[in-house]
Amino acid sequence: MKKYFIYVIKSDEGYRYIGYTSDLQKRLKEHNDKNLSFWTKRGSNWKLIFTKEFETASEAMKYERFLKSGRGREYLKRYVKDY
Repeated sequence: MKKYFIYVIKSDEGYRYIGYTSDLQKRLKEHNDKNLSFWTKRGSNWKLIFTKEFETASEAMKYERFLKSGRGREYLKRYVKDY
């Protein structure tokens, strides 16, 4: 069965990005290739700092929305090292 992941990445410049995918390694490579990802092209050397696995895409999307909210950002600041 296909799994979905929420992820948070951070660039050397301090930019952060929250997203979801079914293929973490492929998506991280895309973020580091400035030609394949629009928003993350302004940063470099993106590193994975948080990930969580889900059974369905809808669960992952719901959690992504939470992490992008004020309470979600507070959660990340409190519990994720290097956020």
